[in-house]
Amino acid sequence: MAGPRPIVLCGPSGAGKSTLVKKLMKDYEGIFGFSVSHTTRTPRFGEENGKDYHFITREIMEWGINQGDFIEYTEFSGNMYGTSKTSIQDVQSKNLICILDIDIQGVLNIKKTNLDPIYISIQPPSLDILETRLRNRKTETEESLQKRLHAAKIDMNADTQLFDAVIINDDLDRAYEDFTNVIFSLESPIEHYIYVVI
Repeated sequence: MAGPRPIVLCGPSGAGKSTLVKKLMKDYEGIFGFSVSHTTRTPRFGEENGKDYHFITREIMEWGINQGDFIEYTEFSGNMYGTSKTSIQDVQSKNLICILDIDIQGVLNIKKTNLDPIYISIQPPSLDILETRLRNRKTETEESLQKRLHAAKIDMNADTQLFDAVIINDDLDRAYEDFTNVIFSLESPIEHYIYVVI
């Protein structure tokens, strides 16, 4: 896939990935674009199709996987999630740096491709703090919360060598500074790219 190197973010739900990405895209408007994932789950209140996720049926997603349309996919809590090649290409066709938010299985799958992204792991300070953050959201049932915490344990124990950087989000401002420092140090063409765009 042509274009600037994508950025792959990985980390448990509640680690702060979305917050960091929103701030990055606001501070560097017109530089980054978010790859919208596909899912078979039903939309939550306030979610928009094509913005938060591409909401599709299991049959359509399985057909796309069989056609080789997805660069990575996984199943969580009975629902399928995945990143289509088209979603990445849509961002890159606008000459934007593509950001992907995927789980650890997705990282392992993308390692087998020629995408060549920057891999960044965003982690909470501890599992207890993560649980508090998730409970404060009030968007999870107890069952789904426990599944997220189980997935988080796996994610937090992943081999750090899979990533170019691991950022502990215990303070948002510091985590954001680390986040941007990693991106600009590892993706040297970005500085030139931003200069040209601005």
